[in-house]
Amino acid sequence: MSSTCNQDCGSCLENCSERKQSFLADTNELSKVKKVIGIVSGKGGVGKSLVTSMLAVLARRKGLKTAILDADITGPSIPKAFNLHSKAEAISEKNLLPVTTKTGIEVMSVNLLIEDETQPVIWRGPILANTVKQFWSDVVWGDIDFMFIDMPPGTGDVPLTVFQSIPLDGIIIVTSPQELVSMIVAKAVAMAKMMNVPILGIVENMSYLECPKCKERVSVFGESHVEETAKKFDIPMLARIPIDPDLAKQSDRGLIELFEGDFLDKMSDYLEEAKL
Repeated sequence: MSSTCNQDCGSCLENCSERKQSFLADTNELSKVKKVIGIVSGKGGVGKSLVTSMLAVLARRKGLKTAILDADITGPSIPKAFNLHSKAEAISEKNLLPVTTKTGIEVMSVNLLIEDETQPVIWRGPILANTVKQFWSDVVWGDIDFMFIDMPPGTGDVPLTVFQSIPLDGIIIVTSPQELVSMIVAKAVAMAKMMNVPILGIVENMSYLECPKCKERVSVFGESHVEETAKKFDIPMLARIPIDPDLAKQSDRGLIELFEGDFLDKMSDYLEEAKL
């Protein structure tokens, strides 16, 4: 135990021998989730929600029972990607049913609970964190092979709650090619290691732009440093996603389930085959 310990294990990242209890929360008796993958980023705007959506779509295309828990409470974008506007149904005072996409992906997001989805969620950290915990425990997910959790960026209250309360099988770090990526990734790696959560690998989004005529690849954001960063932290480089106007358009129109491209195929196979 640290000499500066305040006995508040719930807000502590230290993995010391004096931790008083496990903070892992159980799902309800009507839910069984086999594998849980967190999609994280050290900063916003790198395409974390896009990667979450695409991985869920690929898993569903394989016939797997798939779910998305949208833990980005103040910036929920998962419902828009799947064109979900109906509200989650309460089946008891405590339990909710997730909303199902056209292809059968189960989704829970704060935008499926509030009346006006354009209104900001102005809640303090503990309320945000407790909401995510309730999404895990109170939603009747049913029998799920893969759940993907779209995490908010950074290392604040909500990511800490997910790491402590939900039994993650691993996380995937989403980043972009800019040179400052090493510092941002380092923070996400450090948090995961403090919480003893496996890091499955890194995905680089907005990696390049391919000319539709000559097929030349242009590094819009400069030369990538992600492979160097992956080697530095001994993390697999799982995929590179190009800047694709069609992909962005499908996501904006709520048609992400129709996307085409093999950018994440190998990573999807890896997740299915890995003994997590």
